[in-house]
Amino acid sequence: MVFLIFGYGTKRQHLGSGQTRTCPRCHNTTQWARIREFSQFTLFFVPVARWKRRQLEECGICGTAVEV
Repeated sequence: MVFLIFGYGTKRQHLGSGQTRTCPRCHNTTQWARIREFSQFTLFFVPVARWKRRQLEECGICGTAVEV
């Protein structure tokens, strides 16, 4: 009997503070958060492959994200 534990999903890493921007959605001016987002496949809780890597800045009020 073989027992495999695997997973697939999108992960986000907080990289710190971003620029001060005016949000195109909620029109508030705040300091945005810088985020790295990627999809990954794990096997036995160990990341095996990552793809679709991109860096975003996210509005802290409404959550709108803009690619940097």
